[in-house]
Amino acid sequence: MELPETFRKPLEYISRNVLFDQARPFIPENDTLMPHDKRVHSSLKLQMSLYFNTWFFPFWWISESVMLHVKYPALSDPYKFILITILILMTLIETIRLFLGYSGNLQEKVPELAGFWLLTILQLAIILFQLFYEAFIIQPLERGVHIVLALFILTQAFFGFVALREIVRHTQSQFRLRQFEF
Repeated sequence: MELPETFRKPLEYISRNVLFDQARPFIPENDTLMPHDKRVHSSLKLQMSLYFNTWFFPFWWISESVMLHVKYPALSDPYKFILITILILMTLIETIRLFLGYSGNLQEKVPELAGFWLLTILQLAIILFQLFYEAFIIQPLERGVHIVLALFILTQAFFGFVALREIVRHTQSQFRLRQFEF
């Protein structure tokens, strides 16, 4: 027994866009405005790095919080304020950055991927500041997790730039091809 057309189309749209296929938008077969090129231009290397970073970030946050608690009495008041502010700022930036990276890369959206890349550069500057500023009384565990997070962020900056460039080139070529369609 087949569902009526009025029920089947919305269910198909919801199942493709919302439930199962987050990576590719649903493109109806008879849509003449959509490009004919259906190749995937998202970056697998960037996606793998984002995936592992998503699993590593809670470990980094717990380690950073514990080390902040351990060295808190030895820090001066300005450094206490700076480190707490950095922890809160990095948590917010990293959450937004990972979300933009996932959505921008998987859905091949230029604005999200550009925002991800800009936040990645900002996050790289913050993590390098934390890694090399010795007045923060850097503990060995902190140094280790900062190095790993810096490597994730550095690879994501590189692969994000490459993916952004590829998706922009593809979008430009599709825009130029659409100008000739009648």
